[in-house]
Amino acid sequence: MNRNVMVAGATGLVGSTMIRILEERNFPADHLVAVASERPEARTVSFRGEEVGVTTLPAALKEEPGIAFFSAGKDVSSTWAPLFVQAGWKVVDNSSCWRMSENVKLVVPEINGDLLGPDDRLVANPNCSTIQMVMALAPLHKKYRLQRIVACTYQAVTGSGQKGLERILAERRASIAGNRLPLKGSVYPCPIDLNVIPDIGTLMPDGYTEEEIKMREETRKILGDWQIGVSATCVRVPVKAGHCVAVNARFAKPFTLEEVCSLVRTFPGLVFNDLSDGLGYTVPQETEGTDSVYVGRVRRDPSEENTLELWTVADNLRKGAALNAIQTGELLLRF
Repeated sequence: MNRNVMVAGATGLVGSTMIRILEERNFPADHLVAVASERPEARTVSFRGEEVGVTTLPAALKEEPGIAFFSAGKDVSSTWAPLFVQAGWKVVDNSSCWRMSENVKLVVPEINGDLLGPDDRLVANPNCSTIQMVMALAPLHKKYRLQRIVACTYQAVTGSGQKGLERILAERRASIAGNRLPLKGSVYPCPIDLNVIPDIGTLMPDGYTEEEIKMREETRKILGDWQIGVSATCVRVPVKAGHCVAVNARFAKPFTLEEVCSLVRTFPGLVFNDLSDGLGYTVPQETEGTDSVYVGRVRRDPSEENTLELWTVADNLRKGAALNAIQTGELLLRF
């Protein structure tokens, strides 16, 4: 494979995080192709000590093919990812466009990266909250078999991209000045600063939002078990970065808490929060800029047989998006 690497959405929060992680992990790329949709001719990004000019997707398509990371939204991926695949690129897509396509693998490398092979030219990156939840549950599902999951997410504003971050900061400045920002132009249906919004994505006819449906269907696909019942409530919270998921999980087989804690401790990418060395949980501020999924508040649900409660936290821009995509790209480079 050629050593070109492309990042579509290079100036966004996830795209810029991808570029930073490519540097940190010394991803084998000789040349970065940085793509953005807004005024690319006037922008640059820093990569390995050099300023790289930002270009457009049509121009990038003319480059020698390598591996492409898309983080530019569903509409862009729908049109352009197949064109890059046809041109010889391997594509990892961070949007929701291809996640549930039957012929596209949905990958969390620690869980199902072994499914990838030389014929995989387009691979989907899961939803941010789904990734951290299945990371915590995968080793438990393997031993005890999941039957049902009830999850409540607490999702940071950076999950809405740069506009989400700008909105909360603008609201905070206005509040300090004694003013209230109008909702016109906001990415949220309600004020987000000093507030929580149980509404992420389009509301569907059954009363669930798109985000909640993603967590249900993606969890089943990643774990390879379509019989798992999943119900999620997804909530936006006034936190800069770091998503949290409170999970109630019922299993087919009995477990001991000692076994559960051991499985979490030894699974790649997880950090177990033990009461012996802290509060027994991690909070979003502690995860910013880190790559692990933190698991704490592990306890048995006394109201249901074989049922566990746990708390997960992860940096949504890194393991929840950019890092997971780069890890998948590293696996694709083997073929």
